[in-house]
Amino acid sequence: MRINALVLRIMKQFYRDKRTLALMILAPILILTLVNLVFNGNDYETKIGLIDTPDSISEAFEKEELKTSIYTSEVAAENALKDGKIDAYFIVESGQTKLMLEGSDPSISKTTIAKIQEAVQTLSPSKAAIDIDVLYGSMDMKQFDSFGPILLGFFAFFFVFLVAGVSFLRERTTGTLERLLSSPIRRWELVLAYIIGFGLFTMVQSGIIVVYSVYVLQMSNAGSILYVLLITLLLALVALTLGILLSSFAHNELQMIQFIPIVIVPQVFFSGLFNLDTISSAISWISYLTPLYYAADALREVMIRGNGFMEIIGSLSILFGYSIVLMIINIFVLKKYRSI
Repeated sequence: MRINALVLRIMKQFYRDKRTLALMILAPILILTLVNLVFNGNDYETKIGLIDTPDSISEAFEKEELKTSIYTSEVAAENALKDGKIDAYFIVESGQTKLMLEGSDPSISKTTIAKIQEAVQTLSPSKAAIDIDVLYGSMDMKQFDSFGPILLGFFAFFFVFLVAGVSFLRERTTGTLERLLSSPIRRWELVLAYIIGFGLFTMVQSGIIVVYSVYVLQMSNAGSILYVLLITLLLALVALTLGILLSSFAHNELQMIQFIPIVIVPQVFFSGLFNLDTISSAISWISYLTPLYYAADALREVMIRGNGFMEIIGSLSILFGYSIVLMIINIFVLKKYRSI
């Protein structure tokens, strides 16, 4: 009887907690659906630029399911390579064959090399030797160097979001926020103070993560570490403002953690950790709504491609815009505690 009573109490508790009940059912379904769409998406189509190549080579490439584009000069092909329109370009010059890879993704580079070598081998075994070079990175670039910048952004975002959300939640549940709101302080001053206060620790955390990744783990970094720090700080600021916002809709730490499968996990799938070209176009647009996508793109531009401020200013502006919008929403959300 005592066991039955305890079981009944637990069942009633779950029934009353609609959020936990919904999360137990919907979160796994959401994540499994995303996994299915990511891994059962379209096959990646390797894109090759051709310069001064015979028609026989173009036909051989198409048989290997390579999507080819014709360019009139190596400069035009290199510009297309930098813009991400092609994965490599192939040129026959003075009897020598040359393959220039984009190089930022080792898996795509290996697939491209294998398919092109097989295509050339079928035409003429004596010409199978190809001079291969990369635009970014190196031929021995590891997979970790490719997705390392994305993981760097993810961990900075995840831990700042969680710590900021739980900390602000405690401020509310312990009555500290209520006491502050009973003082003459205005909502915008309160939000700004919390962001600056948490932001100082966020700066330290971001700096430690970046320095440790680059100098201890030897993560590849072809650009300025100052740009890496700037990107990470802006992403952490977005995570901070988002964590504070969502904590307003949680009553305890468990409910704050429940936001992770909904807010954090989907961003991993759309951050670029998995090739977005293979994801169904029906959902790939979601990536442009996630801050982690822009941070990951900017980090790859700096750390892998060695680009500077002008190449990442667009992503930085979007991240800054996210943080400003979330900050404003936070100010309005505080209205439910006090109208100032």
